[in-house]
Amino acid sequence: MINNSNGKKLYIKRRILFIYALLFIMLFSLVFRLSYLMITQSPNLTVRAEDQWKNEIKINAKRGQILDRSYNELAVSTNVYRVDLDLISMRKIQNVNFDNIAQKLSDALNMDKGDILKAINTKLSDGTPAGSINLKRKIEKESADKVRKLKITGVIISSDTQRYYPQGNYLSHVLGNTNIDGIGLNGLELQYNKELSGIPGVRMAEMDRNRNELPYNVGITSYSKPIDGKDLVSTIDSRIQRFAEDAAQQALIDNKAKAVTIIVMSPKTGEILAMVNKPDFDPNNPYAGAKTSDDLQKMWRNRAVSDVFEPGSVFKVVTATAALEEKVAKESDTFVCNGSLTVNGTNIRCWETSGHGTETFPDILKNSCNVGFMELGAKLGADKLTKWINLFGFGQKTGIDLPGEALGIVRKAKDISAIDLADTSFGQGDAVTSVQYLAAFNAVANDGVWVRPHLMKAIGHYNDDGKFITDRTYTNTGEKRIVDSDIDKQMRGYLERVVSDPTGVGHNAFIDGYEIAGKTGTAQKIKASGGGYDTGKYIASFGGMAPASNPKVSVFVSIDEPSDPEKGYYASSTAAPVAKIIFSDIFNYWSVNSDASPDNTANNLLKSVVVPNVRGMKKDDAVKCLKEQNLNSQIDGGGDIVTDINPVPGYMVKEKSTITIYTGSSPNDENLVAIPDLTGYTKSDADKMLSSLGITAQYTGNGLVKQQSIKPNDKVNKGSSISIELGAIGD
Repeated sequence: MINNSNGKKLYIKRRILFIYALLFIMLFSLVFRLSYLMITQSPNLTVRAEDQWKNEIKINAKRGQILDRSYNELAVSTNVYRVDLDLISMRKIQNVNFDNIAQKLSDALNMDKGDILKAINTKLSDGTPAGSINLKRKIEKESADKVRKLKITGVIISSDTQRYYPQGNYLSHVLGNTNIDGIGLNGLELQYNKELSGIPGVRMAEMDRNRNELPYNVGITSYSKPIDGKDLVSTIDSRIQRFAEDAAQQALIDNKAKAVTIIVMSPKTGEILAMVNKPDFDPNNPYAGAKTSDDLQKMWRNRAVSDVFEPGSVFKVVTATAALEEKVAKESDTFVCNGSLTVNGTNIRCWETSGHGTETFPDILKNSCNVGFMELGAKLGADKLTKWINLFGFGQKTGIDLPGEALGIVRKAKDISAIDLADTSFGQGDAVTSVQYLAAFNAVANDGVWVRPHLMKAIGHYNDDGKFITDRTYTNTGEKRIVDSDIDKQMRGYLERVVSDPTGVGHNAFIDGYEIAGKTGTAQKIKASGGGYDTGKYIASFGGMAPASNPKVSVFVSIDEPSDPEKGYYASSTAAPVAKIIFSDIFNYWSVNSDASPDNTANNLLKSVVVPNVRGMKKDDAVKCLKEQNLNSQIDGGGDIVTDINPVPGYMVKEKSTITIYTGSSPNDENLVAIPDLTGYTKSDADKMLSSLGITAQYTGNGLVKQQSIKPNDKVNKGSSISIELGAIGD
């Protein structure tokens, strides 16, 4: 009995110990689990709990405006609405009919019903149903009101903003655009995204288990007001931008070009007054016309800062300045051009294949003589020329406040052969961007001081009284003197001759009475695949400043692949005339005084036109014909038929000139006409003009009218013949 009793006690004791051990393990596991949940998992669980009983709504800040220098709106944010779906609340509705809800929302939002059902049934990555989803953004108030009237549980309407560009394509590459969330993707929108964006606000409220907001005295509600973004005042002058936009579009069409870039700057401050690339895009609909992401990037890319090209003869400004600074050339030096120069056994041609003959230092710039500049390059040597290329800022970013700026390409002095040196001296070999070149050209315009180009003038905000308060201005100008003031003044004088001299390559930019200095350039295009140049593909450029004695404005025009078969590709006949139009518009806009009398000043800015042959026409038809040429008329005589006019047909006059119309009862035999100045005309335009005057022509060569056998304004009889030589009229 005793043994049985002891065995029983031992058994019971073991069971108790086992139960105690089991309870201890369970208690330890519970404590461990609670510790794990309360300590390790607490942050995660707290967030999940708050997500269940709190509703946090992000309130977007209003994006700041982009303004021109006169505070006119270029980019604004308009108030619109968004529709979100609280899918948790929607699923908790008994007997919910999602098909019916989708149909109602489809009618209100003009959306496809299938797309709405797809949104309602959205799954997360782990396969669980989504808790919420955005249904539609950027809707107008009318649509938002329609959705509100439906009073569907879980459908949330909140404020939203939409970026709007009032002038469409205007300035698109400079302004850039934003994504659907209002974040800048390119242009100023990206560059100053932080300043424009502001800080979003938050509204948080406590919800019940059905996701309904609790009464204010029960739930905990917090609200932080959004801080609106700052406004950006740009350096853009909207009037000048419009001049550049119109001129670029017309140049694109007239020259049958691939692309056109125009930049207008203030050389003393570095402020960009206008910048345009054609073709462009509409930032209000920035994805239109692009089939791939590559298409999109090409369309959005600001070619003025991102694309590099070999500058051609506009680069001769750098070589000439370097030669004067290094004292390897002076004004009286002479150069002989026979049309080409042999360098290390390679014959390198001048654009004027017949040669320029004997020239002085200013002449090789005026004539854009490749031979003369190859000789200058040899005198400078690779080290000195490369030093000045670097001083002018080539091969370096200018630091302009736009994204995507390219460095350009500059060869190291040790890698430059004699042939490379010859090419570099007249602008082939190295590659630059448009904004990089104009910044360098501006150093010559700005008394030898380089200034960083920029687009931000100020950042600020409007106060409650509607007054703009400036918070900060642009100060990163990076000014540095690179050219001696006296040499710089000398260079501006030479560049003025390039435009003012009738034989200068830039004469097509000349406006009588105004000091315009500039340089043309025509360069072969590098193959996209590399390894040599594309046959028949060129970039024509013109850089100009005015007034030459104290420049207030500079202009750069670049025409990519001008391909009008008659007009040709040389910058003198493609880019220079575009610059003339822009300078003329700016002079009129600014009311710039010329060195002529006030009457002559106004007259100089008018276009020259050829008096049409209206003899034999009825009086009213003749008046209409003259009016179409922007010419006034006065009648002398009581007849109905035009017997003669003064000046005679073919005479070159300014627009708005008054032409005297002599009338009678029948035409007379008067057949005297004047020969117009046809220099620079295409063959077809010259033919059309001469044919209207009753003159026949014989042509030699190809290209534009270079010389004519009868001087302009000389009078001849109808039926006379004229000999015309066609060719290149400038680099």
